[in-house]
Amino acid sequence: MGNLIYYSALYDYYHNLLTDTQKKYFVDYYFNNLSLQEIADNYEVSKNAISKTLIEVTNKLEELEQNLNLYHNHEKIKNILKDYPNIYEKIEEYI
Repeated sequence: MGNLIYYSALYDYYHNLLTDTQKKYFVDYYFNNLSLQEIADNYEVSKNAISKTLIEVTNKLEELEQNLNLYHNHEKIKNILKDYPNIYEKIEEYI
């Protein structure tokens, strides 16, 4: 479950840097909870192609986060702001 939340968060930040195909497979697997075989059947490709693409996507998301740190910095800011509830509530919608 931890990876699901982490990759979903990374996807929120970096999905515009993925191809349409990568986005479709990722959404179907992580958000729609389809199996590799179901996705393969839907797009008429091999299960192996889906698996390889999902590995590429997760590696790319991790690489982007390693270089840009958007998720990591967001979490740091959230943790700092939690000490100031009034400010946190006002700023939360922007971060």
